[in-house]
Amino acid sequence: MNLDALDGTIGQGWGGLSPNGSHANVVLAKRGSATAAAAMSMFAHPAPGHTPVMVCVGERQVDYEPIWPPTLMMNKSTALDEHHQTLTWGAAQLGIGQGVLDGVAAGLIEATNELIVMVCIWVDPAAHDETAVRHACRGATLGGIDECVNGRSAAAVQRLVDERDALASPFYHGD
Repeated sequence: MNLDALDGTIGQGWGGLSPNGSHANVVLAKRGSATAAAAMSMFAHPAPGHTPVMVCVGERQVDYEPIWPPTLMMNKSTALDEHHQTLTWGAAQLGIGQGVLDGVAAGLIEATNELIVMVCIWVDPAAHDETAVRHACRGATLGGIDECVNGRSAAAVQRLVDERDALASPFYHGD
């Protein structure tokens, strides 16, 4: 694994079905790089409903241990009510951790002290199935890591170029 080549790579992945599906943006950083410094600065700028955390797993908080390589998560959807917070920092955090470890198991990344994984995750406030959210976050995270390492296929990029005048967004309703 060439950390210099991976530093600053960005990928995205989707897992599951709405409203329990999740979207992840993943950035890989080499410790000591400008990318890593930017990642660390997110810890200094929490906002209500957006809490950056180091991804940890364990049955009880006193048993928590961090996922390796070190993984930082930030939620993209504002988690203000207790249910959404529990899904975000429970199911989503566990799924992200599992997705990162899937990336290690698949040989996409290595569990070293030199790599930092950053994941920004969308958990729909309407989500209701914590197991589905966990699976969705796991798949989305692994997909994002794969895209960081392997990039987008030339065919996918060309399809977007070819279809650029007909592209849509679920958040745009104009002509």
